[in-house]
Amino acid sequence: MTPTEQLTRRPTTTRQRVGLVIAALLSATNIPSALETTPEGEVGPPFVVLLVATVLGVVGLVTAILAWRSGSPVALRVLAACLIVLGLTALPGLFVDIPSPVKAAVGGVTLLTVVCLVLLFSTDRRPAPVTD
Repeated sequence: MTPTEQLTRRPTTTRQRVGLVIAALLSATNIPSALETTPEGEVGPPFVVLLVATVLGVVGLVTAILAWRSGSPVALRVLAACLIVLGLTALPGLFVDIPSPVKAAVGGVTLLTVVCLVLLFSTDRRPAPVTD
């Protein structure tokens, strides 16, 4: 291992690994978005939003795998950015007139995204050093 690899590689904690699994699942569920277009005559997200969700799902899944294997902080940040943008694209679903179960699903996914982000950036708990 070279000195630069030692600086960029950090061991991942159990919390981070749980966050990575959740992030990979969230990203994987967004990959087929562009294949599910809105039928004619129905209201739904524009195709561009579905395409962005697909691209971000692929990027998120790849960076989740990279972060799992290498512990790279850059991969964690890119993954977090993908999750935040995916979460922001889902938020309009809370404010339009759609069935309640769909609104509940959007709210659940948004909450799961926030939990995932907290887990991704949580560090291990170490006792504070006592300096007497």
